[in-house]
Amino acid sequence: MTTTLDDRDELVACENARYVAAIAADTDAIRRAAHPALTYAHSDGRRDTLEEYLTKLSSGALNYHTIDHPISDVVITGDTAVVIGRMRAKLTVGGREKTIDNSCIAVWVRQDGRWVLLAYQPTPLAATGVNS
Repeated sequence: MTTTLDDRDELVACENARYVAAIAADTDAIRRAAHPALTYAHSDGRRDTLEEYLTKLSSGALNYHTIDHPISDVVITGDTAVVIGRMRAKLTVGGREKTIDNSCIAVWVRQDGRWVLLAYQPTPLAATGVNS
């Protein structure tokens, strides 16, 4: 399948939708957007499976208040895409409020004709000094 501007637009829309779902703790929307083998890393280095991530969202252990996620590039090769950008957020984790500022990549794969999130990896930006 060839890469088109439509693929890029669709991936940007997928990223926007998943962040909206994360703020709303809409686990159904996140499940639909995710590959069953999702690996979701956090800025502290911990990794969650899809089920672990959904449990944290639904229980309130992870509660996003705001997320700003500018995208700087979308690299597509075949049925794999890497969305490169930044993720700034205000959130509560385990009852503690945090502000994070990360460089991040999201890996999407085309499965059954649609893009699904396979992996997410943030890297804290050292200059902010707000990540733990």
